[in-house]
Parts: sequence; C-alpha cells; structure tokens
Amino acid sequence: MTASTLKEFAIGDVFVGVTQLDNPADDHAGRGRIIQYGADLQEKGVLWLEHTTHLVGGLKFDPQGVLWAFDSQAFVILNIHPDGRVQRRTEFGARAYSHVNFAGDGTLLLGEHVVGDSIRPEVAARMHTTIPCMPGTTRFGDGHVWRFRADGSLVCEYGTATHGGMGGFLGVTMSALSPDQSTLLYCSETGPRLMRYDLLNDRQLPDLQSIEPPFPPGPPPMFFGMEYAPDGTLYVLRGGAIHVVSEQGETTRQIPLQGFGWALIDVGADGRYALVANFFTGEVARVELASGEVLGRIQTGAAKAVAGLVEYQGEGT
Repeated sequence: MTASTLKEFAIGDVFVGVTQLDNPADDHAGRGRIIQYGADLQEKGVLWLEHTTHLVGGLKFDPQGVLWAFDSQAFVILNIHPDGRVQRRTEFGARAYSHVNFAGDGTLLLGEHVVGDSIRPEVAARMHTTIPCMPGTTRFGDGHVWRFRADGSLVCEYGTATHGGMGGFLGVTMSALSPDQSTLLYCSETGPRLMRYDLLNDRQLPDLQSIEPPFPPGPPPMFFGMEYAPDGTLYVLRGGAIHVVSEQGETTRQIPLQGFGWALIDVGADGRYALVANFFTGEVARVELASGEVLGRIQTGAAKAVAGLVEYQGEGT
C-alpha cells in the first residue's frame, strides 16, 4: 500500500483533491488522494485516504486550520488535522454532502450535492458512475443546506431550490456565504442559474443571475464555483472564464481562461490572485485577478479527477 507523505501545513501550501481513478467500471471511483503543493506550486506530499470510494472534493480549511474533505457518493466527511491525523465525521448523518461554509457564530453549513431520485435519460445513457440513494430511502437527496453546531447537533434545514444541472439530479453543489453572512449564494453545477437563499429569514431569493433559453452563441451557460474576495468582490466561474458579478447581478468584467472546464476557485488571502482548477484536464492555474495573467500552473495529469482545491492561509482565516 502506498504510504502518505503529507508534510506540516505551511502558509501558501495548495491542496488538491486528485482521486486516483482506477476502476474501469466507474469513472468517478478510485482511491482517495489529496496532493500537497508548496507556495511555489511544486509537489510536497500526498495523503492517501482510506474511507472514500469516489471523487474527493469540497476541500476547505476551518478557522482552526483543519482541512475538510468530502466524498458525496460514499456519504463521507473527513477532517485532516495539521499533524496528518485523519478523522471521519459521522455525526452529520448519511447524506451526500459535498462542501461546507463556516459561519462566524461557530456553526457550519453543509451543502447537499444531489436531489431527487432520477437522472435525465439522455444523461444516464452516457454516465459511467452510479448515484447512490440515501440509506433506507429511494432518493438521492433533497438538495438542501443543513446548518449544524460544531458538535454535530442540527440547527436548521434550509429548503434551497435547485436546478438539477445537465443531469437533473444536482443539488447545492457549490456555495459561498455573503460577506455579511446573511445570504448563501450557490449553484447546481452545469446549470444556468446562480441562486440565492436568505439565511436570516429562511426563504428563497430571486436568482442573482439566470440565463434563459434561447441561449446565446458561445460556451454553454453554466455556473460552477464561486467565492467572495476579502474586499467583498464576487468571482464566479463559468467554465471558460471568471466573471466578476456585482450585487445587482451584472457581470462587470470577465477574465478569460484557456479552454473550458474550469470549475473550482479559491481566492487568495490578499485578494490579488485566485487558484482555479479545470475538471477536464486536471490543471490548476494561479491567476492574477487584476490583469488575468497566469502566474503559475500545476499539471496534476489527472483528467476528470480534480474535485477539491484550497490554499492554506493559516489558522483564523
């Protein structure tokens, strides 16, 4: 068995979820792996995971500097501690959570990756993975957001609307808390809606952006990862470009990226650059947000395997 070589976390380290896809019967299945790169984007270490079965994603550091990781198809949530210890968190129940946001009051919000009980037939015909039902049910999930206390006790369930994405089964796949933490911005990836939920009043809000057919020429109207910069600027990935989106829902600027498939984004602590990852190619790029210049690249060499991306910025960030 391959040994893990994870190093002590250092500010500027980049962690990428790069599952080793080695199951010919399932193109999302394989041994979980998180690769650690230094601030210079050179590989430093690898953490091999024992609890996961499919794509490992949703990487995010909590305020204590603990790395969270998810396998939504195996209903697994992991905490990776700075000393390399891996802890499985089972107190949140067997749901297809795929990512987390940490609120200032110490609670956390878990996004449910899938919704419903079926896949659009035209998509199911070309899928090479299985979406499991929750234990004891005949449905994938509810596509909701769940707020928990740190000890795993449930605070509330938010009845978030979803689009379903291309396959019709995608729920809250990616999300970000507004700077004042009153609103959750989110998408069903590959869908044409950038949705919002009012956390204070527990109600759905009008979409921040929504593209209705007939669709304009060019790249398909899809939404992927989003993140607020420290100054409150909202950056949204649209597959082939980073969009800067105003509070009124207008794209005020686009930062073009080479090719299509850019799905993950992590904005640096100083807001000067962002890391973005391409699902199709496995490439990670560091992009200067002011100029759009690519400052560095990581070639993971793993197509359709990168599902998590985060930079370590120290405790309390």
